[in-house]
Order: sequence, then C-alpha cells, then structure tokens
Amino acid sequence: MIVLEQVSKSYPTRHGRKLVLDKIDLTINRGEKIGILGYNGAGKSTLIRLISGSEPPSSGTITRRMSISWPIASGGAFQGGLTGLDNVKFICRVYDVDYREILPYIEDFSELGKFMREPLNIYSRGMKGRLAFAVSLALDFDCYLVDESMSAGDRRFREKCSEAIMKNTKDRAMVMVSHTDKFIEDFCDRAAILHKGKLKLFDDVYEAVDEYEARAA
Repeated sequence: MIVLEQVSKSYPTRHGRKLVLDKIDLTINRGEKIGILGYNGAGKSTLIRLISGSEPPSSGTITRRMSISWPIASGGAFQGGLTGLDNVKFICRVYDVDYREILPYIEDFSELGKFMREPLNIYSRGMKGRLAFAVSLALDFDCYLVDESMSAGDRRFREKCSEAIMKNTKDRAMVMVSHTDKFIEDFCDRAAILHKGKLKLFDDVYEAVDEYEARAA
C-alpha cells in the first residue's frame, strides 16, 4: 500500500512560491491500477516524482509499503558519459540484481543493437527512452509508475510498450499519469483528475474521462 496524506508541493519563483500540489490524499492498494489525468503543467510529473521518492513533498506524508519503480521510460538516473551497458550495470548494483540475468531482455526490448556499448551522450531522446523503458520493465517492482512513457519511439515501438506494460503489471499496482484519456481507459481500474493542484478521484474510469473531456470543451 502507498498512502499520500495532505501532500503539498510548491517551488520558489521570482514572484513567490508556486503551489503545484495542494493537500493531495491518495491510497494505492496492491494490484490496483490508477490513472491520473491532467493537462500539460497540471503537476502530473511532480506527483509521480513524489510517489517514487525522488523528490520530497513540501508538506504532508507519503507512506510506502511496496517497492516502487522510478517513472517508466525516465532516464533521469542515467549517466551520459557511460555506455548503455554500463548504465544497466550501475542500476542493477543499486537494486542488487545480477545484470547478466536481465541484459538479454533489455537488449531485445530496447532494440539498440551496437549502441548498447556506446555512451548515452550520443543517444537520441528516443533511444534513451527505449533503454529506460526496457530497464524499468526488466526489474521487478510491486508498483510501477508510468509517466506518459509510451510516447517513446515510433508507433510500432509504442504498441510494443503498451503490450509490455499490460503483461508486466498484470498482478502489480500501477499509477499512470497522462493528458491522453485513451491510455487511462485501456490500463486503469479507477481514475482521478489533477486540476489546479487538487486531485479529484473517481471509482469509475469513464466518469473521470467524461468530466476531463468536458473541462477541455
């Protein structure tokens, strides 16, 4: 279980502090798939970073009783001067995993070929996303965080990513944030709308989508 209680996040600006998340309450149970809809700039990525623990809240508490992935397809932990392979080795040491056990999966899924032995500094954004996606799914977590990651690569690769997420999270929890309602409808059991710092929860995904679309009209 992951529990957010009265979680707020603000950032300093030249015009004072900007409040991005305002007293968010959210509970994520084992095996549950929750989709969070929000327009660009709504704070979706901020919320995902807080859940993952890569960034602390300004106030409130987050209780984590499950292992949590970093946001899928996010290469924020990668080192540009290292090769793709060396980055895989480094991450596996962090999670106490033998990289040799998951490297074949990563090489096959990422389709990077010889570039796996090249430094990330020469990777395109899509290549970095493919490597990050493959590493994220190769490791085993109780809860996966998905931050609009299926935009990485071409259409065929996005479809491959969609299938992989459905397979890997079948019996695991997942939090997906997106501004596209189709992903939420396809993958999630319930949904929420993040708007002006507030999170409105819905037990019915389609009810959330209907309200989200009405806001955009």
